[in-house]
Amino acid sequence: MSVPLLTWEVAKQRAEFIQEIRMFFYQRNVIEVETPLLSNGTVTDVHLDVFDTAYEHFPDTPIHEHRLLYLQTSPEFAMKRLLAHGYGSIFQICKAFRKEAYGAFHNPEFTMLEWYRVGFSYNELIAEVSDLLTTLLACEQPEIKSYQNAFLEATTIDPLQCSIEQLQRFLALRGVNDDWISQETEKDTLLQYVFSEYVETIIGKVVPCVIVDFPKTQAALACVSESDPRVAHRFECYFKGVELANGYEELTDPEEQLNRFHRDNETRKRLGKALKPIDNNLIEAMEKGLPKCSGIALGVDRLLMIALGKNTISEVITFNIERA
Repeated sequence: MSVPLLTWEVAKQRAEFIQEIRMFFYQRNVIEVETPLLSNGTVTDVHLDVFDTAYEHFPDTPIHEHRLLYLQTSPEFAMKRLLAHGYGSIFQICKAFRKEAYGAFHNPEFTMLEWYRVGFSYNELIAEVSDLLTTLLACEQPEIKSYQNAFLEATTIDPLQCSIEQLQRFLALRGVNDDWISQETEKDTLLQYVFSEYVETIIGKVVPCVIVDFPKTQAALACVSESDPRVAHRFECYFKGVELANGYEELTDPEEQLNRFHRDNETRKRLGKALKPIDNNLIEAMEKGLPKCSGIALGVDRLLMIALGKNTISEVITFNIERA
């Protein structure tokens, strides 16, 4: 269908909303940047699937041969390369791409806000995220809960100490007996499933909720806490049943980052998933020296959907994947 999903009135509201985001960062002297959407490297995250395309025109590529390029799931790697080469605090509003199921809260192509604060601690970034949310949503200050406490309150299970069998029993008692659950050997896969089904559904209903201190096995690109090595300095923001943002106090150790990438690919191999090329440009930049910093990725379409009281992100974008 040729008809846009976005009405003219909402289009104007969207433009004003994005301008308000830019003003928030301009007032804090955070500089806007642009980085490539196509890259030679991509994420190794087992739970993220990416779009790729063949490109045949590199000078060193033989005729009739091609190299795979990847549409970025976030501008994170490229922005960290900028930081490692002397940039200060930066932000970016761009398109991102994830090969996930299309639905009320996800379109394979979406708008992302990502920013990095040089010298900021985990808690300083959480405070700034809270300021942004209260500015854009006119809501109260977010509630902050640890991953462990939120999980315990919802399930009575301690996610930092439980076994795979405990999680399987919890699900079985609730009638969830899918074959994959009884066969699952990755504790984090079950933790993430239980979290999405039984924790996310009860947090952030009235005010935004920031979940902090994820298990270190879910650290991704975050550093591990020095005070409690069981957890990582990673946090996520939820509001009205929607995950809005994912942030870290960033890992700066290139060797540990490379090890995590390799572990991801080992898990991919074990699960029968395609291995992903490691972004060596990122590792090289980290070897040069990534400064102490904290960063976060936030879904702009989801945030605008909540700000305008809409039910799906299709109501705040021009054309979803069905009409693109």
